[in-house]
Amino acid sequence: MTILSKSNTTLNSMKREFYSKLIFLALPITIQNLLMNSLSFIDTLMITKVSEEALAAVGLANQMFFLISLFYFGVSSGAAIFVAQYWGAKQIEKLQRTMGIALSLGLLGAFASAFFSFFFPTLIMNIFTQDPIVVAYGVDYLKIVSISYVMTAIVMIYSAALRSTEDSRTPMYISMISLTVNVILNYALILGNFGFPRLEVKGAAIATLIARFLEMMILLIIIYRRKGAVAAPLRILVSFSFDEVKSYFSTCFPVILNEIFWSLGMVFYKIAYARLGTTVIASVNVSQSIEHLFFVVLIGVSNAAAILLGNKIGENKIDLAQKYAYSLIKLVIIIGFIMGLALFFLAPYIPLIFSLSEYVFTITVKSLQMMALLIPMKACTMLIVVGILRSGGDTKFSMMTELAGVWGIGVPLAFIGVLVFKLPIYYIYLLVGLEEFFKGFIGFNRVRSKKWITRLIQEDSQIT
Repeated sequence: MTILSKSNTTLNSMKREFYSKLIFLALPITIQNLLMNSLSFIDTLMITKVSEEALAAVGLANQMFFLISLFYFGVSSGAAIFVAQYWGAKQIEKLQRTMGIALSLGLLGAFASAFFSFFFPTLIMNIFTQDPIVVAYGVDYLKIVSISYVMTAIVMIYSAALRSTEDSRTPMYISMISLTVNVILNYALILGNFGFPRLEVKGAAIATLIARFLEMMILLIIIYRRKGAVAAPLRILVSFSFDEVKSYFSTCFPVILNEIFWSLGMVFYKIAYARLGTTVIASVNVSQSIEHLFFVVLIGVSNAAAILLGNKIGENKIDLAQKYAYSLIKLVIIIGFIMGLALFFLAPYIPLIFSLSEYVFTITVKSLQMMALLIPMKACTMLIVVGILRSGGDTKFSMMTELAGVWGIGVPLAFIGVLVFKLPIYYIYLLVGLEEFFKGFIGFNRVRSKKWITRLIQEDSQIT
């Protein structure tokens, strides 16, 4: 009885330690995501004062950034799987070589997407709309903002590595500076305040470019002055071997493919929604910018969970990682219900601050209420795919689950809802949301099977 009591005391102590670390990591990530989504929210708010065509144009033009940023997320979060486990095992040089692989891949994608967006912006806009005013606004925006893609790649990969080494505060503080600058420049350049010219969508693009450059420079200066684990010398960043590249791609390529095809699915949703007209796309941009604000806590918890579970697996504490996974699922479902209720009841009030026509306002409120109903299940699937399965290296299964949900259920239902049943946008959200229930069911069974846990690293007799 005494042994059992001691065992329970030890377990409870470990749980307290885990949750305190979870809060320590999740809070800065949550604040950072809140700031980033607040920027999107404020951008949308300012652009609505230009015109609904300008709002639609920026939303559609940003689909290119959405695609490339999720590619970066795939590259960086794939690398973070290794970085978290290497950090848990204190294998620093291997951690840094993994960063080198991720940076090489991320920059390759950044230069390619920047080139395409800069030289072929009209082609990109014509994928979504034939409205000449929307296309013209979108072209102006893309030619400027495309230059920031390279800076974003560097920021995302270094930030992910910092968080995987249990430093989520530094990226948060730097984002606070960058986003503050972005908001001030938006206010000055979009609407022509503080004596600046009124540049409208061009102003939004210039503000983003300047803020991204500032964010990249501050981040790199701080990292390399501190000389921590993430401050990898160039000679180590480029010293990765073929076997390390092969190991990286074996685990991370499914993550990258997952993000690319998931983001393409989101683009196809926008293509479907655009068939409902410019006013609907304006509503979609407003609705999604508001919805994202209610997901920041869940994003923070999911990313922190991936880091901590990866650390535990790196420490070879497999059974403990499984127990924590169950506890985390319960936690995010509760948070998801709270966020969903909050969004449902606040839906008639938040859009009031935007300059929307009566029709756009009405469908936005109804859309937000439909989105609110789906938040608990979205929270669960986000944690399972991003936080649990990836932390254990189970990237192929998570990819297949995600893509089956998006391309097998979500995208077909979006086009069926628009083209066949001609449903209003708020009912299409519910229809598309069926993919979340599929992913949640499949994902939870995978977690329960314990097949998601793989220790990706080998013991190193010499710790660098």
